[in-house]
Amino acid sequence: MKVEKTSFEGIYWIDGKLATVNTVPGYRPFGEEIVKVGNVEYRIWNPYTSKPAAAIVKGLKVFPLKKDMKVLYLGIAAGKTATYFSNIIGPKGLIIGVDIAERVLKDALLVSEKYKNIVPLLADARKPETYEKFVFGKVDFVYEDVASEDQIPILIKNSEKFLKPNGYAAIAIKSQSISSVEDPKVIYQRCLEELEKHFKILDKVELDPYEKYHLFVVLQKL
Repeated sequence: MKVEKTSFEGIYWIDGKLATVNTVPGYRPFGEEIVKVGNVEYRIWNPYTSKPAAAIVKGLKVFPLKKDMKVLYLGIAAGKTATYFSNIIGPKGLIIGVDIAERVLKDALLVSEKYKNIVPLLADARKPETYEKFVFGKVDFVYEDVASEDQIPILIKNSEKFLKPNGYAAIAIKSQSISSVEDPKVIYQRCLEELEKHFKILDKVELDPYEKYHLFVVLQKL
């Protein structure tokens, strides 16, 4: 079994599959595939169930998540993608995960018992002032995966409040959440024009066929 480093920190190819080192050996919170190579255990990162994985498989060239980073994750849901972020940032990093849905957040809370650097919060990402006291200052990276027509304003508002100068952000733009009748490419262009007022666009890639009607965008705060 061959392990190859990608160009991204903490992310590997194992026989053509994307993977991260499993920082909680033996734990499979979502029934994912685990492989052991030598003394190292890896978790396979499925592009059909995680949008950053899909973006990387589709050829994303910039993904600035790194060891020890502090991350604000908007729309953490059950925490699946967050566990891979947790593997990448390591025990000295921190993920503050916001979600408005109590049902899925219960799953994220269970996951956070094992992945100690994940802190789930039941909150509305539209109202960052309601969870400001739990963020403890500025973050290095804001990631948003919120199915909402106002997903772009949500990212901008949270980044203005919490993201460090020159800090990074990424968003999975869901065109169908913004409009189910407009051409997705028209929606993407409008979103990018709005984002460019606040960020430098570092990279972007459409996620089809892994996630239809999605554009993954990596940004740096101006």
